[in-house]
Amino acid sequence: MKSLFSNSLPGFRLALIGIVLAAGVVGLGAFTRLVHAGLGCPDWPGCYGHLLWPNEAHEIAAANEAFPDMPVIDGKPWPEMVHRYFAGTLGLLILAMAVLAIRNRQDKSYPFRQPLFMLFLVIWQALFGMWTVTLKLWPQVVTIHLMGGFATFVLIVVMAQRLSSYQWRLPEKQLDKVLSLKPWLILGIIIVALQITLGGWVASNYAALACPPKEFPTCFGSYWPDMDFVHGFNFAQHIGPNYLGGLLHNEARVAIHYMHRVGALITTAYLIFLAFKCLFIGFKPLSLLTKLMVTVLAIQVILGISNVMMALPLFIAVAHNVVGAILLAVVCSMATQCLRAQRLETREIQGE
Repeated sequence: MKSLFSNSLPGFRLALIGIVLAAGVVGLGAFTRLVHAGLGCPDWPGCYGHLLWPNEAHEIAAANEAFPDMPVIDGKPWPEMVHRYFAGTLGLLILAMAVLAIRNRQDKSYPFRQPLFMLFLVIWQALFGMWTVTLKLWPQVVTIHLMGGFATFVLIVVMAQRLSSYQWRLPEKQLDKVLSLKPWLILGIIIVALQITLGGWVASNYAALACPPKEFPTCFGSYWPDMDFVHGFNFAQHIGPNYLGGLLHNEARVAIHYMHRVGALITTAYLIFLAFKCLFIGFKPLSLLTKLMVTVLAIQVILGISNVMMALPLFIAVAHNVVGAILLAVVCSMATQCLRAQRLETREIQGE
């Protein structure tokens, strides 16, 4: 562990802190949505004109007078503002990582473009956070904002890997097998990302409880219930209404909810297939990451089913979001390690 830190590139510790912060931002974002506090503050970046949120009676009265259409609701402003401050802190950390990249740009081994892209992404995340409020939870913006948060978390995990001193070194034949996994891992990343996007569409359209609680795997007593795909997946919804609580009729929500279930089946089947391909190579570090992927996948499936059976308990629903981000990060980590793998020289094998 000591050598890992001593031999790592500058910014490695920052990346580790960023992983914790980004996971917190994902979890807080999910918590804010689930307690219906997405519009707990009708303005941005403050909250009813406050750096925190109105607490005193006179502050609340002034806020209600300034925003008569969106009065202060007890318990709603603080989750939104805590989420904003966590996201802002993460943004400053990513800015520091970008500055480090610029300072070390002459070092060819130092990642340069990725930190700058992360900074670009976090700036857009801030804009989408603003639009989430100003466009009153328009589902398209909410979903993109959610995906941006997941992408930020995953990119910081990958950045930590690239800054660390740990790198796979394999004999040539085994290296070829590991490198052959590249297209399968990329496809795995795409499938998991699409499934998370579906989950975001479920959340932004309040479709998590579209099917009756405790009814799984059926929905309204059917394996193929009445569904309205046209309205459920209408990505041209007009801007203007307040989308808090959702505006779709239930058959449209069922279509979204049920496709997320179908997506979960496809994702699970593919990742199990991918796990067998990885384990077959017989390289211990890859096998450990593969077992971690399967474990996280199993937890995610259990959390998803529990959300349906237990009518979306807050803790389980938040955990489902965080574990989804971790699952995507693990698959991306596998791909990163495979791409960074190098051939083990003959003298190194003899030395062992």
